[in-house]
Amino acid sequence: MCVANKRQLTHACAVVWLGALFGLVVSNTANAQANERTVSIGGAVTEILYALGYDSRIAAIDTTSLYPSEALKTKPNVGYMRALSVEGVLSVNPSLIVASEGAGPPAALTALQESGIRMVTVPDDKSPAGVQRKILIVGELVGQRDAARKLADDVDARFVSLAAQRARIEKPKSILFVLSASGGKTLVGGRGTSADAIIALAGATNAAASIEGFKPMSDEAIVGAAPDVVLMMRRENASAGDILATAAFAATPAGKAHALLQMDGNYLLGFGPRAPDAARDLMAALYPELKLPSPPRTDGVDLGHKQ
Repeated sequence: MCVANKRQLTHACAVVWLGALFGLVVSNTANAQANERTVSIGGAVTEILYALGYDSRIAAIDTTSLYPSEALKTKPNVGYMRALSVEGVLSVNPSLIVASEGAGPPAALTALQESGIRMVTVPDDKSPAGVQRKILIVGELVGQRDAARKLADDVDARFVSLAAQRARIEKPKSILFVLSASGGKTLVGGRGTSADAIIALAGATNAAASIEGFKPMSDEAIVGAAPDVVLMMRRENASAGDILATAAFAATPAGKAHALLQMDGNYLLGFGPRAPDAARDLMAALYPELKLPSPPRTDGVDLGHKQ
C-alpha cells in the first residue's frame, strides 16, 4: 500500500498512482473505440475500414460501398453518398461519421454537423500520395494508426512497382473513357477526373484531355480525338460492344481495331487501397507486350473483355 504525506508523495507513490491513472485512460479509450458506431460514406472509406479490420464497428454504409461485397449485404444502407438523408444517417445512432469528399447534399452535411455527432470529411485526392493519406487519416480517426501505417506502406510499395513498369512503356496509348452513351450523347472522362488519373497511372494518355470533368463529347470531337482504346465500366446485363459500331467510334483507331476494355467501376475508379492493382491490371490489358508479373493481389478482378 502507498502512503503519502499531506503535501508530498514519494516517488514510488507517484509511479503507482500515475500507472493506475494511465491504465484507466487506456481502458476508457479502448472501451470508447469498442463502442464506436461509425457510418462510412464513400467506397474508398469503407474499403479502408474493412482493410483495417474495423468492420465490426461500422454501423452503416452508403450505396457506393461495393467492396468488399459483404458490406452492402450485412450493413444498413443510408443511400447514395451525394443524396444523403439526415434522418437515414441519424437513424442508426452513429457516434462517428466518416465521409469521402464529394458527399452531400450540402444542406444534409450541415445538418449532420450541427447534430453534435462527430463528422469528418476525408479528402478525395487521386494521386498515389493522396491514397496513402486517405488511409492514414481514416486510421487515425478510428484508432487504428499502426494498421493504417502498415497498409499505407503496402500501397506505396505497389505504386512504386507500378511506376517501374510504367517506365518501360515506349509508346503510350490514347484512351477514351466513356461513362455512358445513350440518347445520342456520349459522356466521357476529361482531365481532373478519376478516369483521367487511372489512365495516367496505367501509362496511357487521356484522349479527352481537352475536356474538364465528366462532360458530353460530340461525334466530331470523338473522331478527332482518335483513341486507340475505349474504356468503360462493366455493367451487369448490359452490352457495350455496340458503341464501337457507331459512326463516330467506327472511324477511330479503337473502332477499327475493336479495342474495347471494360472493368469494374468501383475497382477502376474508387482510389482506395486497391488503386495500384487496378492501374496495374489496366496497364497489363493495354500493354500485353510488357508481360507484367502477377500482382500480389487481384481480389478476383474480371477485366471484362477486349474485342
